[in-house]
Amino acid sequence: MKNINQHIEDKAIKQFYLIYGEEDYLKSQYKDKLVNALLNPEDTMNYSRYEGAGVNVLEVLDVANTLPFFSDARVIVLENSKWFEKCPKDLDLEMLEKLPDSTYIIFVETDVDKRGRLYKWIDKHGYASVMNAPDGKMLQTWIAGLCKAEGKQIEKEAVDYFLEHVGMDKTNMLLMKNELEKVFAYCSDKTAITTKDIKDICVSQATDKMFEMLDAIGSCERERALLLYHDFLALKEPAMRVHVMLTRHFRILMKVKGLSEAGMDNKTIASICGIPPFSVKKYAAQTGKYSYEQLKDMVEQCQEIDYKIKTGQIKDTVGVELLIVEFSGK
Repeated sequence: MKNINQHIEDKAIKQFYLIYGEEDYLKSQYKDKLVNALLNPEDTMNYSRYEGAGVNVLEVLDVANTLPFFSDARVIVLENSKWFEKCPKDLDLEMLEKLPDSTYIIFVETDVDKRGRLYKWIDKHGYASVMNAPDGKMLQTWIAGLCKAEGKQIEKEAVDYFLEHVGMDKTNMLLMKNELEKVFAYCSDKTAITTKDIKDICVSQATDKMFEMLDAIGSCERERALLLYHDFLALKEPAMRVHVMLTRHFRILMKVKGLSEAGMDNKTIASICGIPPFSVKKYAAQTGKYSYEQLKDMVEQCQEIDYKIKTGQIKDTVGVELLIVEFSGK
């Protein structure tokens, strides 16, 4: 990402780019940065965009060989073409080498095969940049930057709470940005954003109870965990949502336990487990109550209850309650 910014700043933009990875927000942001650096946003004559696996290779090459009209550049964007998973047979890479210097091609993909001939060609003749979710420190800086751009400050505790509670299952920067827009509107007459503001506008009552319940289970507080579970059901939330979160929670605990015992640092553990680095200490503290084998057994129990629920052997509300009773009593 830094290299793309440097290319733009130095006016040394390469002819071919591959932007790939799981974080759609970053991919879109850097694609737009490159396009806007090469073309006037109103120049539609020299901009072409193709999307999907059915893109006609010869049509793209025909456009790519066309000189720009009253511009220094012609820009072509191909999104989700799947060409980097399986390179089209009719794509002659020598033809790409012969394109006019005024043509710039930007590929935006999710999955790539680094062993493929097209990836290797781009890596040699252009620039490939992976866009996955940044680590917790970078996200904290990013959130603070968005707040500053709105003329607001945000407490560190509020940032941590936001990162942990918004998008429980997976970090998603677009989701975060949308949620922050809600916070900015809610705090329009304030300059400081607090944890209470995040709770009031971003985190639903059900989500809050979900986290409280997971904490109660991890702390072996059975009565509080069951009370929170029944409160959760009273909000008309499905029991299977609790099941999914329980399974995820103890799968993460199992991974953290194993990786910690293998001597991995928090940053590496966070990357492997898909959690913010600042959350690792919290998970690690809970793993002290269990052995690795116990955690593995708990994950297997979640899978077993899932099977029984889906095959009609037990009601979902009862199955999840049995897990809570078992896990919060260990």
